[in-house]
Amino acid sequence: MTKTNKAAQIISMQSEHLKELLDKGLIEDFRHMELEKMLMEFYNQQGASERIKNFPYPRQFATLNLYFIKIFVILVPLGMLQEFNKLGGCLIWLSIPFSALSTWIFTTLEKIGESTESPFEGSANDVPITSISRSIEIDLREMFNDDNIPEPLKPENNILV
Repeated sequence: MTKTNKAAQIISMQSEHLKELLDKGLIEDFRHMELEKMLMEFYNQQGASERIKNFPYPRQFATLNLYFIKIFVILVPLGMLQEFNKLGGCLIWLSIPFSALSTWIFTTLEKIGESTESPFEGSANDVPITSISRSIEIDLREMFNDDNIPEPLKPENNILV
């Protein structure tokens, strides 16, 4: 528990245990090599996941996107005004609700994009990585006929973490 990368240390411990099983003759060399390959793949996948999580989101994309949305919100009413003016009469006033609806849709999409920038931080809209891991753990323990099977994670406030 004192190590910085606990997941990598667990994989290392599993490798050591496999070596002990091989030395005791409980598994043959071929199975040992295959299991070591699987541990190596787990390690690679874990590293890839860490890189995805720790990779900084390009701020210039988020900033430019916000500027474009603001420009769009300013220009849409001007464009709609001309189109509703072609309909004539009192229908020009319909440009106000239609402009508001159009700009609301795009600003909402921008807010959704902003809230999903970091899918591994544990917020309500993120990937439920803990629940997925627990499901995998339950499946593996059932495959090994383990009696100590944990309960699946329950949603807290209708949010599955």
